[in-house]
Amino acid sequence: MTLAGPTVESPIDLSGILSVGLTAKPDEPALVSAEMSWTWRELDAVSSRVAANLLKRGLKPGNRAATLMPNRSALVIFYLACLKARLVATPLNYRYQAPEIDHALEVSEASVLLAHGERHADLEKSNLAGDLPLGLIWYGADDNRGPSCEDLMATPTESIDLPMAEPDDPVFIFFTSGSTGKPKGVTHTRQTFGWMIASAIAGFEVTLSDILLPGSSISHIGATLMSLTGLAAGIRVDIARTFDGHELLPLLQKTKPTMLCMLPAALFSLVGDHGATREHFHTLRVCFAGGDKVSTELERRFIDLTGLEIDEIYGMSEIGLATVNPPSGVNKIGSIGRLAPGFQALIRDDEGRETPLGDSGRLWIKSPSNTIGYWNRPDATAETIVDGWLDTGDIARADEDGYLWFEGRKKQIIVHDGSNICPQEVEGSLEAHPSIAAAGVVGIHDLVHGENVRAYVTLVPGEKRPTASELIQFSRERIGYKAPEEIVVLDSMPLNATGKVDRVALKQLAESGN
Repeated sequence: MTLAGPTVESPIDLSGILSVGLTAKPDEPALVSAEMSWTWRELDAVSSRVAANLLKRGLKPGNRAATLMPNRSALVIFYLACLKARLVATPLNYRYQAPEIDHALEVSEASVLLAHGERHADLEKSNLAGDLPLGLIWYGADDNRGPSCEDLMATPTESIDLPMAEPDDPVFIFFTSGSTGKPKGVTHTRQTFGWMIASAIAGFEVTLSDILLPGSSISHIGATLMSLTGLAAGIRVDIARTFDGHELLPLLQKTKPTMLCMLPAALFSLVGDHGATREHFHTLRVCFAGGDKVSTELERRFIDLTGLEIDEIYGMSEIGLATVNPPSGVNKIGSIGRLAPGFQALIRDDEGRETPLGDSGRLWIKSPSNTIGYWNRPDATAETIVDGWLDTGDIARADEDGYLWFEGRKKQIIVHDGSNICPQEVEGSLEAHPSIAAAGVVGIHDLVHGENVRAYVTLVPGEKRPTASELIQFSRERIGYKAPEEIVVLDSMPLNATGKVDRVALKQLAESGN
C-alpha cells in the first residue's frame, strides 16, 4: 500500500527566498546570533553584496563554492549569496580533517573554499585546498589573512545584474556521512530544494509569529533546511554557535524562540544541563528532534523539564524532511510521525514486494524534493533511485493511522536467534539508567545465535559505576530478550561526522577484540 502525505501546491522560488519577510517586516530582525543581528532589508543587501563580490572574483554560475565553517550568521549569508549568484553551495562537515576535506573538494571540483580562520593549520595539511582555482576565502582569521568573507560582506559593489536562474540548476551538494563507504555528494536543484522548503513550511505549520532556533550544524542539510525554511516563511531565525547549555540556554532565554529543532544526542545533553530550567523553554510551542532515534528516556526527561513532548521527525540528505509528528495533531511518542506534505512511501521486503500493513520492511520514498542523484556518481544514483523511488536503507513499519515507526538501518539490524533487534531500542533502554551518559550497540558474530548484542557505554561523571550484570538486567527489564549479552565501558563514545553514535567505528572496535 502506498502511503501519501498532504499535497503541496508549488515549490518555493529560491530567487525570492526573502520576499515574505521583506514585504511584511523589512526593518525587523531576520537573522540573529549572539554576535550580530540582521534585519530583512540588511540581510538582502549583504547577501547581494557577497554575491556580486564572488562573481567579481571570477566565479561563474554553476561553480561549486565549498565551505568549512562552524555555525555563524555569515554562513547563512554565504548560502543566500550563492543562491543569488547561481553558485552551488557545497558545505563540508566542520569536523572534517585533511583527507576528508580533500575527498570532498575532489568530488565536487570546488572552485573556492570559505573557511574559518581556526582551521588554518588543518588546511595547511590539505593537498587540494591551497590549489583551488579561485583560492581560499577566510572568515574570523585573527591575523587578518585575506581575502576575507568580512570584506565581501562590507565592500560596496557597482550595480550588477545577477544571473537568471533555471529550476534545474544545482544549488546544493551535501555529503553523506560515509557510513557505507566514502561520502557521496547528494545533489539538489533549485526545484528539489524549493519543494523541500515548501513541504517543511507546511509540515511544521509555520506562522508569521514564529521564531525558529535550529540547534544543530548548518553544514548539514537538517539545520540548513530549517534555517532557509524559516527565512522563506518570513520568520526570524536564531543561530546557535555551539549546541551545549553554555550557548543554548542564554540564547533560549534571550531570543525566546517558539520552535526548536535538535539532534537527540545534543538535546539529551541540554536537558541534562544543571542550569536548565523550565523557564528557558517556556516560549516554545514545539520541539522537533531527528537525525537519530529519540529514546524513551530523552522523551521522559524533556517532558519533566519543559512540560512539552518532543515531535520526532525523519529525513535524509537525499530527500529532506520526509515525516513529522504534526504539531497540531496526534503526537505518537516513539513514532517518526506521518508523511510530510508532498511525500509518498512504500515499505517493501527484501524481494521488493510491498509488505502488509504493520509489517516491517525497507522504506522507499518518492517526492518532488528527492535528490537528482550523487554528484558524478551515476552508478550510486542508479542503485539508490529506481523508477523515481529512493531506497532509504532504513527499516520501518506503518500503523493503521499512517504513522511510521523507525526500526533501524538495514545494515545495522542485529539478527539474534532469527529475531531482528534494532540497536536504537537497546541503546534507549540503557540510556534510561542514571549512570549512563551514552550507549552504542552492535552485533557480534556468534556461531550459535547468529549475532550477539554488545553494548558500548560511557558513564555520567560522579555517578556510581554499575556492574555489567546490573546494566544487562536493567535493560532486560525494559526490552526483554533484546537486552545486550555484553557491556563494554568506554572513556568516550565515537561519533560520526554528523554527531551520531558511530556504530561503524564500534563494529571495528569489536572486530579488533575490544
